[in-house]
Amino acid sequence: MRAAVLTFPGSNCDRDLAVAFAAHGFAVSRAWHKDTALPEGVDVVGIPGGYSFGDYLRCGAIAARAPVMAAVAAHAARGGHVIGICNGFQVLTEAGLLPGVLMRNAGLRFVCRRVALEVATAGSPFTALWQAGDAIVLPVAHHDGNYAADAATLERLEGEDRIAFRYRDNPNGAARDIAGILSANRRVLGMMPHPERAIEAAQGGTDGSALFRALAGAFAVA
Repeated sequence: MRAAVLTFPGSNCDRDLAVAFAAHGFAVSRAWHKDTALPEGVDVVGIPGGYSFGDYLRCGAIAARAPVMAAVAAHAARGGHVIGICNGFQVLTEAGLLPGVLMRNAGLRFVCRRVALEVATAGSPFTALWQAGDAIVLPVAHHDGNYAADAATLERLEGEDRIAFRYRDNPNGAARDIAGILSANRRVLGMMPHPERAIEAAQGGTDGSALFRALAGAFAVA
């Protein structure tokens, strides 16, 4: 199992994500935003949180046009797995790999705390170790986590069971309490909460570990 973690100028969770992948059995490579190809044999690409390119223009908009993202898009088109966390979720929407957009938090304040979530679907390689309706707690740290999409897109996400996580106490005003969504083939996940910051008891909780264990299990049986 091989994971590649991207780094953009301003990324600050790339090491955290690499550590989380490695702790769950992945061989981890790093990819720089100017790379034109992903490391050989990559199974899953991780796009980390942070402030890519200083959040200028729009969060994730410049990173979405970085050379490495063409390789990520090709990887996803081949059926490869991709996870974007926080700023990574913003990058995925700006790149068109997931629908919708992440707007400023409704309260116009940066939110940094642990939040209660509901697992909305177990039908993905990222959520397979949970049951739909399970309650988990993960940390968030964002200013632009307010998920928005037009009514037709929201209905499609609901109807296709592509909402991965919902907030139980919405911290940012996201439409339908959406904290994470899946691509149509269910192999691309974007989420605002940080599972990589909840894999050890010393971090205050281990609920994030199930995501990485589920993903490792998906490759172990492939």
